[in-house]
Formats: sequence, C-alpha cells, structure tokens
Amino acid sequence: MTGVVIVGVDGSETAMKAAQSAQHLAKALGASLRVVTAFDSDRTEVFEIGGDRWIVSDASEAEKVARTVAEKLQTEGLEVSYTAARGKPGEALISEAELVDARLIVVGNRRMQGLGRVLGSVANTVAHHAPCDVYIAKTDNRP
Repeated sequence: MTGVVIVGVDGSETAMKAAQSAQHLAKALGASLRVVTAFDSDRTEVFEIGGDRWIVSDASEAEKVARTVAEKLQTEGLEVSYTAARGKPGEALISEAELVDARLIVVGNRRMQGLGRVLGSVANTVAHHAPCDVYIAKTDNRP
C-alpha cells in the first residue's frame, strides 16, 4: 500500500457519503484509509449504579463514532484504521494528516454554500491548510 487517505466523520449521513468516497479513492490508490472523528473538549462523566461504574468522555464517544464508520468501510484489500483526534474538525484532520504523513484528506462539501461558506467550513479550513492533497466529495443532495 502506498500512503494514507484520511476522512473525517461525525456520524452524519453526509459524513458517511464522504467516507464512502474516501474508501473508493483509497482502494484505487492502493492506500490505507484512516477514519478520524474530532472532539473539542476533555469533558468526562462518571456514572455509578450499584457496583457498576462507567466513564463516558468526549474522546471515547468520538472514537466510537470513528470505529463504527471504519467497521462499515472494511472491505477486502483495504486496510482501515480509526482514531479520535482532539480539536476542531478541520484542525484535527490537518494534525492527523501531518502525524501519519497522509497522501490525501477527503472531506464533504457540507456548508460550502451560502452563509456557511462565508463563516467557514471544515472543507474550507482543510483546503487552505492541509499538508497534502484534498478531495472535496459532493455529499449534499443538490444537483
């Protein structure tokens, strides 16, 4: 395999569309696929019921989202990994790309029109600051 393709997911339908595009691109490039979910806080809650104790954190919830998507994208001949990365989504994807020396970052085009375009979007942030190529997948339902 040559290189790593990174895709950011948040559990939404549009993110899954971007992830499926990333899966196809990774296979075509002979690369591995890394699924990343960002979390922006270190909030942790502890729940105790009887003798049982559960610890729930933003990081563990983000990792669960990434793992679920990674499992759905598993296919023969494709190495798929996942992680939770701290930071705002665009910044987290850029940091992860630098960490693994990614070949490509795949993001969806959500919030690329109208007010979202003016205020910024994950795709906009990544496109302007990525250390590698960026692919913006069409994930909205507009023609």
